[in-house]
Amino acid sequence: MNSLERSLIRKAGYDHGWEVVVEESPEQVILASALHGTRARVTAVSGGTGWEVALSSGILTDELVRLTPAAGQSNGGFRAVSEGRLGQLLHQAALIARTLPDEPFHRYAKAVAEELAAAGPTSATEVERMVRQRVGQNIYRESLMDYWGGACAVTGIAIPEVLRASHARPWAECATDAERLNVFNGFLLCAHLDALFDRHLMSFNEVGEAVFAPKIDLSTRTTLGLGPHIRLRWIRDKHLPFLDYHRTRFANMSNITA
Repeated sequence: MNSLERSLIRKAGYDHGWEVVVEESPEQVILASALHGTRARVTAVSGGTGWEVALSSGILTDELVRLTPAAGQSNGGFRAVSEGRLGQLLHQAALIARTLPDEPFHRYAKAVAEELAAAGPTSATEVERMVRQRVGQNIYRESLMDYWGGACAVTGIAIPEVLRASHARPWAECATDAERLNVFNGFLLCAHLDALFDRHLMSFNEVGEAVFAPKIDLSTRTTLGLGPHIRLRWIRDKHLPFLDYHRTRFANMSNITA
């Protein structure tokens, strides 16, 4: 790659969530960010036009395959045939990189430490608890918005005001803050779906199909605008342990209310 091509890569990285240049040579440019731990290796397409982008995270690579199925793949990376496409690819990768375990937890720990330091010495454990919960819930919602592309995990509705960050394993029942903030421990849902999911009146099976408690019968579902075959837009293996926990509670609640 010549100096102009490397300059275009640096600019695309800076503009789209990869503000750090780790390495630059005629063969490659390696990009990183202070906001996540992934690196992106950008090389020229051999004998062709554009660039190939390879990511250091296998989880992120799998997620990007889902988001960009039309992207030409080569040697485990992604092909960008233009500067605009390179920017789009890096932007999508940066958004998802910020959501994957344990990136939300790292942001949370830093934000909590900064807020508590700014508050000064205090022995009020309730104040600290409220700070941790508020910061954590904000970061969790932000992470789910990034992961689900700002749209409901079921309906695809992209109106932020009606979207809720739903936990499969509730905040208070998680063993660690990292578990509370894990982007796979829940879904971004419209308010009515969040209410059903939160109260264990609805859950999802292993392939992402919605299941309902007996009291949410077909008539009620029709009134709520819920079709007979609603399902998650996608589901990953990392969702399943959290969904297993939620379905156990769902089954217990269904038995009580049936």
